[in-house]
Amino acid sequence: MKFINLTRHTEIGANSYYLEIAGHELILDCGMHPKNVGEDALPNFKAIADRKIEAALISHAHQDHIGTLPILMRRFPNARIFMTEATADIGNTLLHNSVNVMTRQRQEIGEMSYPFFTHRETDRASERWRWCPVNQRMSIFGERAHNRERDALTFEFFDAGHVLGSTGILLRGEGQTIFYTGDVNFDDQTIMEAAIFPEKKIDILIMESTRGDHAKPENWTRLGEERRLADAIATAFNRGACVLIPVFALGKTQEILAMLYKFRRERLLADFPIYIGGLSSKMTDTYDRRAHVTRRQLPRLQLLKDAAPFILNDETVRDAPLRAGRVYALSSGMMIPKTLSNVFAQRLVDNPQHSIFFVGYANPESPAGLLRDTPAGGEVALDPDGPTQRVRCNIEQFQFSAHAARESLIDYAKKLSPKTIVLVHGDPPAVEWMRCKLTSELPGSDLIVPTPGVELEL
Repeated sequence: MKFINLTRHTEIGANSYYLEIAGHELILDCGMHPKNVGEDALPNFKAIADRKIEAALISHAHQDHIGTLPILMRRFPNARIFMTEATADIGNTLLHNSVNVMTRQRQEIGEMSYPFFTHRETDRASERWRWCPVNQRMSIFGERAHNRERDALTFEFFDAGHVLGSTGILLRGEGQTIFYTGDVNFDDQTIMEAAIFPEKKIDILIMESTRGDHAKPENWTRLGEERRLADAIATAFNRGACVLIPVFALGKTQEILAMLYKFRRERLLADFPIYIGGLSSKMTDTYDRRAHVTRRQLPRLQLLKDAAPFILNDETVRDAPLRAGRVYALSSGMMIPKTLSNVFAQRLVDNPQHSIFFVGYANPESPAGLLRDTPAGGEVALDPDGPTQRVRCNIEQFQFSAHAARESLIDYAKKLSPKTIVLVHGDPPAVEWMRCKLTSELPGSDLIVPTPGVELEL
């Protein structure tokens, strides 16, 4: 059994992992780095250039897990692609948007390798995706029919509670069981329900580590945090402010819309305008269409109809008035330069009247992370092509991560007590905390932090 971390660094980047088991060569996810550009945004496909990839299993449709799937399919044209139907629906939308973004970046930043793939290639690729239901064991057979029973490798998707369509992946082969968590949340969100993961013994656990460097706040509850957000919005409105909430188009936008809808319904806030971006509206439409066929809270809630957000684009975001009593839930969550949240933030960051509320993960080196960590009165450059600005707006942080708390991850690992734990999808401080904690709590398990690009024998 062999494993290669194709993510270029120990970080939350272009997540992708090579796995060889039972004579089969697989890829788990193939993302695009949300911050890097050009070749640095890709997984390290050179490390598997001489392999014969038989299949790719996609955990969910965030850019950092699916963003380079057309490239992988081009390099390995015989590989079969498996994901949930919801992930396929969302992933197709996201990849077409990625073509548009890369085409624009070719002009704006002169990255001549863009776009990595085209709309036509995306359409052709999506036609080959195979949709798989959760909790149903699927088989991948070896090339030799008479050895199928011996060479059989099965996989099974389990609801990960992260975003619509997200899954963990259980693989069985050669008498071994491997479980890849993907991105997971063990707590209910406003829309998404908590993960339902296998609890029987697992030999190898490949586990995300996103929140490893953040302890769960004492006495934190989601309901209490929602009320704190409602109070903060009310305070901002009373001050004559508008509120920017940087969000990911998939997942966080829909969770925030559901919260804002609840605040109105429960009369915590009077009616107020909400603004989202164009990609966010497409993702939200997918949530609405699948409301009755997926595990979720508030199954009758139709976000586009009941929350009734207005839609902004690259043109209108520059002219939208900074009026009191408005919430702008704009992507991207990390405020990558040229995105709606970044452009809008530049208009209000030096204005003490307005507010920016962070509600999820942001890479410390991303514009969102830099702004969040800059003290009041300090200076920050939200766009490397623009000037630095003094931070005068009101900034607050709220805990609505779609990733499991580190305490929950530790508890899950202890419940499984696997022979081997491979820690992925985390910045170095997060991964190191998880490694130290698990070494102490599970002395009988081998803890591995895989060096990028290096083949491991598990």
